[in-house]
Amino acid sequence: MTRGFTITKQIHFRQGDGQRKVMNEGQEPEKVQVGNIPRVSRLMALAIRMEKLVADGEVADYADLARLAHVTRARITQIMNLLHLAPDIQEAILFLPPGEGGRDPFGERMLRPIMGIIDWRKQRKAWKRALEPQRCN
Repeated sequence: MTRGFTITKQIHFRQGDGQRKVMNEGQEPEKVQVGNIPRVSRLMALAIRMEKLVADGEVADYADLARLAHVTRARITQIMNLLHLAPDIQEAILFLPPGEGGRDPFGERMLRPIMGIIDWRKQRKAWKRALEPQRCN
């Protein structure tokens, strides 16, 4: 006479190729937050990367970057001006939460007046004002 036995395992299903579902062992991985990375966050990361390319000598200058990126030198300057922001503001921009579609609520154009402020303390005050929700009168 054969004795029956039970195996207990944790499994989860995920979408496979096409319509197939695939069974995987273990707990289901946590859901990744869905949404688009804000454009200003991507531009901030791009500015940091482009500055490193120039500093390492991989690219001669900003004009060279403009030619490689197929944009104007003025646009490269606008992007690189993000590096004039205080480091904590740069970090906050890099870690803005993903958007839920549609227009980003905060754009690079809104940052231009703040980038023009030399004093980081004044920049931080202007940044906080820019983040405040619009008040109705």
